[in-house]
Amino acid sequence: MSEEIKKENDLLLSVRDLEVVYTSAGAVIHAVNGVSLEVKRGRSLGLVGETGAGKTTIAKSILGILPDPPAKVLKGEVFLDGEDLLKTSEKEMRKIRGKKISMIFQDPMTALNPLMTVGDQIAEVISLHEHCSKKDSMRKAMEMLEMVGIPAERYPEFPHQFSGGMKQRVVIAIALACNPELLLADEPTTALDVTIQAQVMEMIAELQKKLNTAMILITHDLGIVAESCDDVAVIYAGEIVEMASKEELFLHPTHPYTIGLFGSIPSLSEDVDRLTPIPGLPANPEKLPEGCHFNPRCSHCTAECQKGDIPFVEVRPNHFVRCTMCAGKAE
Repeated sequence: MSEEIKKENDLLLSVRDLEVVYTSAGAVIHAVNGVSLEVKRGRSLGLVGETGAGKTTIAKSILGILPDPPAKVLKGEVFLDGEDLLKTSEKEMRKIRGKKISMIFQDPMTALNPLMTVGDQIAEVISLHEHCSKKDSMRKAMEMLEMVGIPAERYPEFPHQFSGGMKQRVVIAIALACNPELLLADEPTTALDVTIQAQVMEMIAELQKKLNTAMILITHDLGIVAESCDDVAVIYAGEIVEMASKEELFLHPTHPYTIGLFGSIPSLSEDVDRLTPIPGLPANPEKLPEGCHFNPRCSHCTAECQKGDIPFVEVRPNHFVRCTMCAGKAE
């Protein structure tokens, strides 16, 4: 039993001080600004934040698929099983993608090749990484289709013959075909209706548990985080502003931005006339505000918030917040 607990607590992924920019028409877009996070085997980390916060850029940096140009990693380290992926050659990364790390992309319409059957697209991943015969890769591809709830006889069909929810299931089958150690799920349910969303997330959770796969889930939806994640990192303007276990964050949201996100959610227990949205617009990544990037939208903003680097402090055990209000309250 102690061996199982030890394996569960093993550190799989460590991202340290990651900084990524995009350049466009002479402008520099600060997409990710000093992000550090860790993911343990078999656990799920939710990345939550508004559109443009840098969540997908973090995932693509881990997988090594940022478009270069315009994207450039200025600094940072991404360790998977102790190996720095940012220093790994493209040839070696091809062996890692799909085998050790897989990604479920946001839009299944563009993630699938319209000229290949769905079965062949799954089998291709298996044959590349498992080095098995064509017959064996086809057999395993059929098993993966069945695993995600698609009859194996649909192997020879093309993506246009599937609904949006079925396409997303195919993308999940491709991502999980080689039992990856880490799954990057980039808003896997955005394009789906609510009923299919629940089915897809339940399926991901079951497969993750069955395969002991770690997961980074990118989403806007705190409800999905509540159902699917163990830990949560709230991201604003390319920075992690709050990080804690799911239970801790939901019970004790501390950063004004996190509190604002919860205030924007309808409540079943309280009768209110209107929701409380976060005022203003997300920070312009081309020209980020000095100090705390959230300060122009924050009702608690002081002069101290508008200068220097804001420390990332531990306010409760394993609960970290980047806010001047918390600097003097750290435990």
